[in-house]
Amino acid sequence: MSARAFTIARRLAVMLALCLAAALPAHAHKPSDSYLSFSVEGKRIEGQWDIALRDLEFAIGLDANGDGAITWGELRARHNDIAAYALARLAVSADGKPCTLAPTAHLVDDHTDGAYEVLKFSAECAGAAAVSQGPRALEVRYSLFFELDPQHRGLANFRLASGARTAIFSPERSTQKIELSAPSKLETLIDYAREGVWHIWIGFDHVLFLLSLLLPSVLVLRTNYGHRRWAPVGRAGDAFWDVLRVVTSFTVAHSITLSAAALGLLELPSRLVESAIALSVVLAALNNVYPLVEGRRWIVAFCFGLIHGFGFASVLADLGLPKDALLVALLGFNLGVEGGQLTIVAVFLPIAFALRASRAYTGIAMAGGSMLIALLAAAWFIERAFNLKFLPF
Repeated sequence: MSARAFTIARRLAVMLALCLAAALPAHAHKPSDSYLSFSVEGKRIEGQWDIALRDLEFAIGLDANGDGAITWGELRARHNDIAAYALARLAVSADGKPCTLAPTAHLVDDHTDGAYEVLKFSAECAGAAAVSQGPRALEVRYSLFFELDPQHRGLANFRLASGARTAIFSPERSTQKIELSAPSKLETLIDYAREGVWHIWIGFDHVLFLLSLLLPSVLVLRTNYGHRRWAPVGRAGDAFWDVLRVVTSFTVAHSITLSAAALGLLELPSRLVESAIALSVVLAALNNVYPLVEGRRWIVAFCFGLIHGFGFASVLADLGLPKDALLVALLGFNLGVEGGQLTIVAVFLPIAFALRASRAYTGIAMAGGSMLIALLAAAWFIERAFNLKFLPF
């Protein structure tokens, strides 16, 4: 590494360390998720639903005295209301027959981003008793918090005698059918690849980081009379190879930490990871306006890609990895993430290359777009570092 590249990397590392140090005392704000698990053993179906107290407080109010702290007494007094609110937004049917959901226990658990209500429930399904081996498929309709937060996701895990299944519920995918037979290796690969694609497409911070790195790919920085400005790149091949270096570096980096974290070899606190991801978007976008790293953006992509890998790993951990097909599931999720990235690149690059010489691209997209991304990511960083919520996404 040249002395100049080393100096650039050191500056970025110092900036990252200073901002992360400011975040240490507080919990980062994670995107709103709940964790739903079903255990299916023959005709017996039991469930557990972990729901963030902060989300329940926003939806139905739990802090009775308004002192900013939710006590066990306040939570216990609202157990019936919590169960009624949540179970009204979850519908399950087995082999087309409706199931009646009933709460069986209430607990509290601490996740990396705060306290969660743990609602345990059972499912009594019409006609299930007539089938000795239990249902062949479950259909689940999920709508928790969608009317309040369209970015909320329900991460579901189905534990079966034959293996495990996973699903992510969103407003666009609120109803899903889960086959309870043992999935083949190919089905597992496809299932996890689909979740990887979906995660990169709904992961706005990951997408904006990638776009911040792609925006300069069709431009070159030139100096005229002492002033530096972005000029259009001459050949499509130059832009292609620049994008290839950036995307490959990002891919290799986040694949390393995603795999290591998913296999339990490395672990970082969620509050640091989420804050660092937001900060990486800020720095990548500002580099387009005030270039610090010019021809070595692949270094930036690699360094921050290591952090983004931990973010991907947290989603994969919530989905769960089947013990009998761990490597297949990990490979599938990785391939899905890369497929989602390449789709974004395939759409962006031809349009950017065609518009690269226009004032709309150099002025509006490059300068204005990068500043807008930096401001949005800065707001995310403040939210996550200091446990605030003022953005709707």
